[in-house]
Amino acid sequence: MNSTHTNPKIELLAPGGDVDAIKAAIIAGANAVYCGLDNFNARNRASNISFDALIGVIRLAHQYDCEIFLTLNIVILEKEFPTLAKLLSKLVNTTLDGVIVQDIGMFNLIKKHFPTLDIHASTQMTTHNVGQIPFLKKLGASRVNLSRELNLREITAIAKVSREHDVLTEVFVHGSLCVAFSGLCYSTSASAGNSGNRGRCSQACREEYETTESGHNFPLNIKDNSAFFDLPALIEAGVYSFKVEGRIKGASYVHTVIDSFRKQIDGFMETGELLEDGERLYKVFNRDFSNAFLRGDLNQSMFIDNPRDNSKNHAIEKAVQTESANDASAKDVNRISVVQIQEVKQTLYQEKNELHDLVREKIQYLSIDKIPTTLVFSGEEGSCLTLTIKTHGLAAGNSSNTEDVQGESGKDSINTIAPKTITLRSEGVLSKSEKNALDETLLEKRFRSLGTGEYGIADLDVTQLGTGLSLPFRDVTALKNEAMKQLNGEQSLIPEVILPKLTSYPKSEADKQPALSLLICDEADVHLADETDADIYFKLPDAYKRNCTKYIGFLQDNPRLIPWFPAVLIGKDYDVAVNILEQVMPPLIVTNNTGIAFKANELGIKWIAGPFLNTTNSYALMAMKEDFDCHGAFISNELNRMQMKNIARPENFKLFYSIYHPILLMTSRQCFFQQSVGCEKPRIDNGCMLSCDKSTSITNMKGMSFAIDKQKAGYPSIYNEDQFLNMEVMKDLSDLFDGFMIDLTNIGAGDKVSPDKVALIRQFEQLLAGDKQVEDTLNSMVPASTVSQYHAGL
Repeated sequence: MNSTHTNPKIELLAPGGDVDAIKAAIIAGANAVYCGLDNFNARNRASNISFDALIGVIRLAHQYDCEIFLTLNIVILEKEFPTLAKLLSKLVNTTLDGVIVQDIGMFNLIKKHFPTLDIHASTQMTTHNVGQIPFLKKLGASRVNLSRELNLREITAIAKVSREHDVLTEVFVHGSLCVAFSGLCYSTSASAGNSGNRGRCSQACREEYETTESGHNFPLNIKDNSAFFDLPALIEAGVYSFKVEGRIKGASYVHTVIDSFRKQIDGFMETGELLEDGERLYKVFNRDFSNAFLRGDLNQSMFIDNPRDNSKNHAIEKAVQTESANDASAKDVNRISVVQIQEVKQTLYQEKNELHDLVREKIQYLSIDKIPTTLVFSGEEGSCLTLTIKTHGLAAGNSSNTEDVQGESGKDSINTIAPKTITLRSEGVLSKSEKNALDETLLEKRFRSLGTGEYGIADLDVTQLGTGLSLPFRDVTALKNEAMKQLNGEQSLIPEVILPKLTSYPKSEADKQPALSLLICDEADVHLADETDADIYFKLPDAYKRNCTKYIGFLQDNPRLIPWFPAVLIGKDYDVAVNILEQVMPPLIVTNNTGIAFKANELGIKWIAGPFLNTTNSYALMAMKEDFDCHGAFISNELNRMQMKNIARPENFKLFYSIYHPILLMTSRQCFFQQSVGCEKPRIDNGCMLSCDKSTSITNMKGMSFAIDKQKAGYPSIYNEDQFLNMEVMKDLSDLFDGFMIDLTNIGAGDKVSPDKVALIRQFEQLLAGDKQVEDTLNSMVPASTVSQYHAGL
């Protein structure tokens, strides 16, 4: 896709947090809307919709050539799969256009048992390099929502590979930005038990903190994303879908944003020019706007010390600019009178109310009600049972009001569904029988399931059916099934999938006793190999100098070390990591990045899934083993004992768990030091990534402190004040795990003194050998520790 002329289809994808927002998106010109049900979605704070409402929404959207995608974008717990299978069994019998998925196990489940469902990879998959595209394609994804931190050059490279694999790409073009990489934020999981990977993010990044050294009270709060003027570049890059964030926003917000983008896209496609000024975007909720990620210019202007609505401030700034144009002395807001400011606020308030009323008027005639249907049964002794299905005509508004409300996008707000009549006859014939006679009560019971889809049974008429007549049960069932097929677009209903019980294979005899393993990242710690027989993982950096070969020789000289690949490897950093893999060809690696997992499988290298792949269930283990020959996995530290105990081990597969490590709260591509202690550099560059190793802390208004730590060649990260130290799991689940890992990297320690590493190894070895007396020693060596995640779970 080298120009707009070769990319005629550009999808505008809108958020739908409730039914009104979905309606607003449809009439504003969205090509597709994504929404969530009451469970299994990553926006628990949105109103969300019921399954019956989803059916109506799908029908309404399809009347306007708009698609509906359902968000199932959270990690799934083992016990939830039967419920999930029931939901998917219902979804496959709708005309839903796609499901948005985060959990690798859910990919496996859908691909195996529900192949007619189109799967989209959520932004929670943290997709940011070209190796992840074939990984997700093999899992079953038809499209991928890219990480929001990418710049145009990186997006272009991934879009090119996506086209080669017949995968569509989505990019967020408007709405709230997370300061952390999506899918890799554990801030509220660790502190409050509310996991972003389960849709319960408490938005710690929007919280107020004690005033930092650089004078900021909201040091993690960044402006909203808007690529309103970057659409031509994204089209040129080969992006298929322009996605708007906002499932917790209302209908007026959604309508304003989608209508603005619709006009901008259509105007550009028709004229080759951007015709809209974007001012309407400032009249609904915003935190001001930035396109810095897209431009690859990560600077301090991305942050704003106001997590709330900025529309009033923008309106006042516009008034100042107008006043300045008329009066050279009016250079700032202080030169604008209090009366003028109040007038500006009042005008904005009035405009918002008018917008709300306008959208409410536009959508009030759009109905998602079920299509009223009458069932007429007729027949007499010796004849077939005849079922006449009469569906009532329905306007997109309602059956009694066909007023044409013209949407701003030019879409006609009234489409109609024509009435239809379907006549069906039973295979068998009616016979006289007082037992099981077909009456209104029995027929209502047998045929009530016809009203569970988009058709509602308004009336059931048996006046033309003789009394005291019976029909074999199989014939009644066959008639009902044929009726359901006819009402389902002549498609036979797919039966409910009952998941088979998974086989959990035991550990090998040689591995009955869990083994200890270590994680290091400092070359000076290689000597620890002389102190223990434990496996030693070496954590490779997030970033490298271009064409870096340093680690190739280092790993070749130290074959005892097992390479550990990080979660985020963007652009050239991924290329260098792949080169290390290809040149060293280690017998085993651990990777937290799915792109590296795909490459390892391609090269025939054994690999273990790291803890940041958020593995929470048996189906994820199966997917990684079956599709990518994975040999083991670290189970997520977000799980509690009960959530882990029933995970089924695949055959010849090892399970691991990290028992001692710093608790990562979030990792960002943006700099945390500009807003905390200040930084002389105005923007982040490659040099920052490679050379900066600052550390500091921030404290929230509850008095809780969090360590900000930046290792050389690592991304800026925030850590919990306490270390994770879980000695309970060693006795609770020793039968489940093959190995327990201790993290000796010192990452997240900041300026704290770390325990002696050799002494720590000795204590953990004794603990694994069954010496309970060392628990007190370990608690004294790691005084600031917690095991709350293990108790709270997801």
